[in-house]
Amino acid sequence: MKSVLLTLLFLAVGVMSTPAQLFNTSLTITVRDELGNTVEGVSVKIFEKQEDFTKEVNAVEETTTDKKGVAKFKKLKPESYYILCRKGDKDNTGGGEKIGQLKKGEFNKATIVIQ
Repeated sequence: MKSVLLTLLFLAVGVMSTPAQLFNTSLTITVRDELGNTVEGVSVKIFEKQEDFTKEVNAVEETTTDKKGVAKFKKLKPESYYILCRKGDKDNTGGGEKIGQLKKGEFNKATIVIQ
């Protein structure tokens, strides 16, 4: 009986000491124009490697901004990403946006300006 209780106690301590990841790592990007207005309908691509970003190949994910100028990416690796935003003749390629490493299990945010 004591050995069963000790086993259960060790299991309980092991489970409590391992933090559960409640949320996936996500990234919300707000796209603004040079005047600071949010922009709807912007193509947003994220890349892991600068070479892929430069050649515009092998995007990790791609989406389009909503009415509020927001693009959401879910279930990402907690890494740094290169961001490419484009609508018509406006984009952010002059700045070559790279965001810092995403925080694991958190809702990460970034703002990108297109010109």
